[in-house]
Amino acid sequence: MEEFGRVRVVEAIREQVAAERDDEVLDDAERSRRVSARLRAESAPRLRRVINASGVILHTNLGRAPLSRAATDALAIAAAYSNLELDLETGRRGERADLIKGLLARLFVCEAALVVNNNAAAVLLALTALCKGREVVISRGQLVEIGGSFRMPDVMRMSGARMVEVGTTNRTRASDYEEAVTSRTAALLRVHTSNYRVSGFTEAVSLTDMEAISRRHDLLLIDDLGSGAAEPMADEPTVAESLRLSDVVTFSGDKLFGGPQAGVILARSARGIEAVRKMSRHPLARALRIDKLTLAAMEATLRQRLAGHLEEIPVERMLRMAIADIRRRAGMWSVKLEERGVKTTLIPGESAAGGGSLPGHALPTMLIALAGPASRLATALRRGDPPLISRIEKDACCIDPRTVLRGEDEELIDAVEAAVKSVLK
Repeated sequence: MEEFGRVRVVEAIREQVAAERDDEVLDDAERSRRVSARLRAESAPRLRRVINASGVILHTNLGRAPLSRAATDALAIAAAYSNLELDLETGRRGERADLIKGLLARLFVCEAALVVNNNAAAVLLALTALCKGREVVISRGQLVEIGGSFRMPDVMRMSGARMVEVGTTNRTRASDYEEAVTSRTAALLRVHTSNYRVSGFTEAVSLTDMEAISRRHDLLLIDDLGSGAAEPMADEPTVAESLRLSDVVTFSGDKLFGGPQAGVILARSARGIEAVRKMSRHPLARALRIDKLTLAAMEATLRQRLAGHLEEIPVERMLRMAIADIRRRAGMWSVKLEERGVKTTLIPGESAAGGGSLPGHALPTMLIALAGPASRLATALRRGDPPLISRIEKDACCIDPRTVLRGEDEELIDAVEAAVKSVLK
């Protein structure tokens, strides 16, 4: 009662007694144990740290990008009182956006920057503030669906802009954009298909050609990059490439950028700078602004990128991890597990970027396959403490070292041993 309060303890006892009416009546000791277990289960945090051994780096169900140590340390500063909206030099009220605006401008060599709570919000804000009541031209091949059944046509409809579709699913030409432009057109919109690829009989209009069309017709060119690659990675378009040609660029902070969930809006051209200024003053910008914890983590991530400390950003480290290092780590785990009586086999496999990034771009890895019933082992690992997320490959429960964070090795070994013994006992 000291721990949970008399009222809740009485409720738990009544719930247990009611359950016994439909089942067997227990003795006092077992009843007390179950009441205690019920109370502790209810009070346990629902959000728990898990070990991601699935091989999917940006695992949407697991919170996508894990934050760097610098970013998590910054959360402690934001959790206390801070100069979130105070200019310490003058003592006057400041703007929270100013804390990271300059860092973004330096990193991407641009003139204007704004951050909101995710990339869908960034696109919504851009379309609402800049295109409401007017037409926005987009290729039919780019009417993407974001996770959670959130579709680009829905975003367009919510913004009040009128979507004008051109081309077909697999082929869109520059002439399609040209012919769609009218006096009511406000912008051309490119949406990067970051979570899928169309191959075969296809044709797409380059951003260079879209820029030329937008200049001829005095239109805004908005580029929704989605994943936000700050560094070259496979065939992913980079933020720098987009900024060179587009007026307004948007991307996610928690995908390839490796920071907290956020939507970044950048501009370099005079037209784009004015557009970002207009967005920042729109009433929707306040509803979509980032909170102090996100801002602190984003600032720390930006400083790491500016200093060139990419190895300290977990997503960057995982994406670029050498297969030799993964084999070495997998071999070490396999030996330790064998010493504890856990039978394993090393098999080559593939990791994935995940999170709607780098589709079709597999990353070679070395999997540790556990001997035993795959589904039961995966369930036991997921229900362990800490929970460990594996994957089933070739009818075996496998763990992928690529996505296991530094410092989690011993916990992983303990978790696998406990799960295997509980299933095979």
